[in-house]
Amino acid sequence: MKKIVVIVAFLVVSSLTIAQRPDDIVGKYHLPNGLDIEIFKKGNEYLGKIVGLDEDNTEKLDVKNPDKSQRNDPLLGKVIITGLKYDEEDHEWVDGKMYGPDKGMYFNLKITEENEKDIVVVGSKLIFWKTLKWEKIL
Repeated sequence: MKKIVVIVAFLVVSSLTIAQRPDDIVGKYHLPNGLDIEIFKKGNEYLGKIVGLDEDNTEKLDVKNPDKSQRNDPLLGKVIITGLKYDEEDHEWVDGKMYGPDKGMYFNLKITEENEKDIVVVGSKLIFWKTLKWEKIL
């Protein structure tokens, strides 16, 4: 009986100390602005593209893009996250860039936490930053 208790205790402690794995963020997410994105891996970096627009997104084209030549590009399928890499030491995804089509701006991006339901995302521009949760979807 003692062996079983020791084994169970070891398994519980081990599961609590397992670090996030780099590919844990791969999947689809619903963002607070109504976009659905898919994060995928290409080479050694993670990218994200728009895979769904919620009915509140009246803009189907990238009308606020600072590059006027891209303002007629469709939002669906547009890659809006680039350069995101996993930091083994801090167990975070860092050095990403994200384009926010609702504002027509680019932001620095890092993902600090991942779990079964969501990821915690920090976006920053100059001295301003905002932390959000993106809900995982199937």
